[in-house]
Amino acid sequence: MTKSQILWLRRDLRLADQAALIAAAKAGPVIPVYVLDDEMPKHRKMGGASRWWLHHSLTSLGTALADKGSRLILRRGNSAEIIADIAKEAGAAAVHALHHYEPWWRNAEKALRKALPGDVALDLHHGNYLMPPGSVTAGSGGPYKIYTPFWRALDQHMPPAVPQPAPDSIDAPDSWPASDHLDDWQLLPARPNWATGFAEMWTPGEAGAEANLEAFASKAVRYDERRNFPSEVGTSLLSPHLHFGEISPATVWHRIIAEHGAEAAETYLKELVWRDYSQNVICQYPVYGSENARDRFDAFPWRDMSDPTVQADYRAWTKGRTGYPIVDAGMRELWATGWMHNRVRMITASFLIKHLLIDWREGEKWFWDTLVDADYGSNSTNWQWTAGTGVDSNMFVRIMAPLTQSEKFDTAGYIRQWVPELADLDAPYIHDPEEHGFRPKNYPRKIIAHKQARQRALDAYAAIKE
Repeated sequence: MTKSQILWLRRDLRLADQAALIAAAKAGPVIPVYVLDDEMPKHRKMGGASRWWLHHSLTSLGTALADKGSRLILRRGNSAEIIADIAKEAGAAAVHALHHYEPWWRNAEKALRKALPGDVALDLHHGNYLMPPGSVTAGSGGPYKIYTPFWRALDQHMPPAVPQPAPDSIDAPDSWPASDHLDDWQLLPARPNWATGFAEMWTPGEAGAEANLEAFASKAVRYDERRNFPSEVGTSLLSPHLHFGEISPATVWHRIIAEHGAEAAETYLKELVWRDYSQNVICQYPVYGSENARDRFDAFPWRDMSDPTVQADYRAWTKGRTGYPIVDAGMRELWATGWMHNRVRMITASFLIKHLLIDWREGEKWFWDTLVDADYGSNSTNWQWTAGTGVDSNMFVRIMAPLTQSEKFDTAGYIRQWVPELADLDAPYIHDPEEHGFRPKNYPRKIIAHKQARQRALDAYAAIKE
């Protein structure tokens, strides 16, 4: 009798273009397993928004597997121990999984290799990124630290391999291991349900990913032109699907170039490559989410979070009550939908770091908890880029003027949607109602003036330059 194959699932919750599944299905009966692991040392536990997504993604995946004659086994605990136990119980020949590059997952892969019996192989496959992190190297043979040369080098290897379809069927084992019930994990928010707006915007799972790709594909050629306008749906809305592996980046790449060609869609393809770049960064700097890449920022005079005034400023930022309409719109969109337009992510992050002089790590933690696409590599890289602390980052002294950004990118409709107190105001008043004398009583004053904040930030930066 052919021995079973364990399919260890993590952020690769799909059947199509899933190299680990395809290899396992060819080798014998498959036991797909997802472990909710909050026990790994130094593990970044998923935030609330990601857990909401995970619940629905696993539900979708379980249905898809059932349609193929299989099922999804759910367990909670230490991944390496549980996968090894299931492999022993099933008398499995191998464990198949896609490579993951977050430091805790790399440690879990090492631990699993040690925990498996000597006759059980751990076969790790590629497929979560366009190229395996570490495979694109500079002329010196070392990894790239700067994005632009990384993009140029990776582009020489494109397009990626043609995506493989899902298996027509998946053979089942003679007996199934015990499984948890998904509802018992309590991934969804308890009352009050803060995620009611999530379901209005998102359909987690492989079908939802494919629908978003189809909707975006025809517009990708205009991505460079329209991506900075929050009032429009000009972005792909694929980031959470890519993060949870509900669609492969190779599938996205091939669909976009089939529609427009690589040259016409280059701006969007560069955004897709940013995911690969971020993974290369965290492979080089595993603590990128908690430590400055530029050492001199270790002495930066961030405001003290134990100070009640600083705490109040931070709460105002999280709740969208700063008195800056574009910042407030973005933070309210984040809370309501688990997502924020990319241009506004930069504006809100810059505001926290440079206007409020609050350590970028406080913002990174908030985004980690509230974003449905919270990704360790991308989140860490984006925050360090904005703060000027990263290996490849914006200069700290380049301080975004949120009011100017708001007018430049025509955010009036966006503000009306997310800050209803200002819905009756026309442009240009809606961008800065306090300055124009149109601030409604139920909308807060600016918590700090732009000019004052800018000078304070420059003075703080001067202190570490000296």
